[in-house]
Amino acid sequence: MIVQPKFRGFICTTAHPAGCGAHVQQQIDYVRKQKPLSGLKNVLVIGASTGYGLASRIAAAFGAKANTIGVFYERPAAGTRTASAGWYNTAAFEKEAHKAGLYAKSINGDAFANAVKQETTSLIKADLQTVDMVIYSIASPRRTDPVDGQTYASALKPIGKPFTGKTVDFHTGEVSTTTIEPAADPEIDATIKVMGGEDWQLWMEALLEHGVLADNCVTLAYSYIGPEITYPVYRDGTIGRAKEHLEATAHRLNRLLGAVNGRAYVSVNKALVTQSSAAIPVVPLYVSLLYKVMKDKGLHEGCIEQIYRLFAEKMAGPEVERDAEGRIRLDDWELRSDVQLQVQKLWEQVRSDNIHELSDLEGFRTDFFRLFGFEFPEVDYAQDVDVYVAIPSIDA
Repeated sequence: MIVQPKFRGFICTTAHPAGCGAHVQQQIDYVRKQKPLSGLKNVLVIGASTGYGLASRIAAAFGAKANTIGVFYERPAAGTRTASAGWYNTAAFEKEAHKAGLYAKSINGDAFANAVKQETTSLIKADLQTVDMVIYSIASPRRTDPVDGQTYASALKPIGKPFTGKTVDFHTGEVSTTTIEPAADPEIDATIKVMGGEDWQLWMEALLEHGVLADNCVTLAYSYIGPEITYPVYRDGTIGRAKEHLEATAHRLNRLLGAVNGRAYVSVNKALVTQSSAAIPVVPLYVSLLYKVMKDKGLHEGCIEQIYRLFAEKMAGPEVERDAEGRIRLDDWELRSDVQLQVQKLWEQVRSDNIHELSDLEGFRTDFFRLFGFEFPEVDYAQDVDVYVAIPSIDA
């Protein structure tokens, strides 16, 4: 079938298998051109099909020749509906990994469920015995608690008072002012349940209990802080409360992992285009301005560049480079004073009639479409394509 992008709000409901394959191949090619990574043997990535999780799996496999297991919740093609982008990403990754002689297996299921944790530990025991790195990179709008059975939904809201600020419709380029009402206490609690560190801790407890964590293992979760411009709807909002919980969980896990001399870290990464960031008011406009400034200064990085730098530089030495709160800072270039000063100046000037001059809105838009396999020049989108693509380790 011929696959074109279709939208419902800020969600693309189609994905292109060849385009997703091109996206994965670009990241693999980037890693292969860098210096080899060391210190990674068996890696589990929870949330492995898109974004930072996918980049982590690619960097570990093609940078360090590591064995990888990926856990995610994606849908295969059905009827006239395409598979999700994460499904096609994983199929492309496994194909290239197996071609390179690398071990790569995947588990498709709800990572919040106890059954998926059990399936994962059983696979590790059977094939790898232990893992030396666990990446936790889940991005989900809701979570069913395996203990109380209740489903919680996250809310992207400020706390305490309404927030009014600029935003942009990245499809039309219209800059407008939006007001977001503050979250109620149950919404704050639910967001922490979904996006905080509770499930990360449950994963590490399960892996430890089943004896599949190697001595001196490392676990890593990803977070974001951002600039003052986005504080009201991010760091000081419901998401920020969840990220604070995630960071506090790292300290709890350090005590838990003492039994295997393990360590837990949170890496604070750079703002990038994701399905989540596209839906948060203010953030698309900020990211578009940030892209303009960082690209002009030669500082821009995508997911794969960020994660390679994380493994090759921030975590390469005997001592992991961290800030006073114990966090790894991959947002160091984003938050440079010269970068933020320029972004702030542009923020004050930007309007609908100068958005394309002052920002890289087109770059934001292109990156968004590429999340779903579109806008890759090497792909002919007028051609029929088979949307029924198998993931070797799942469909074998």
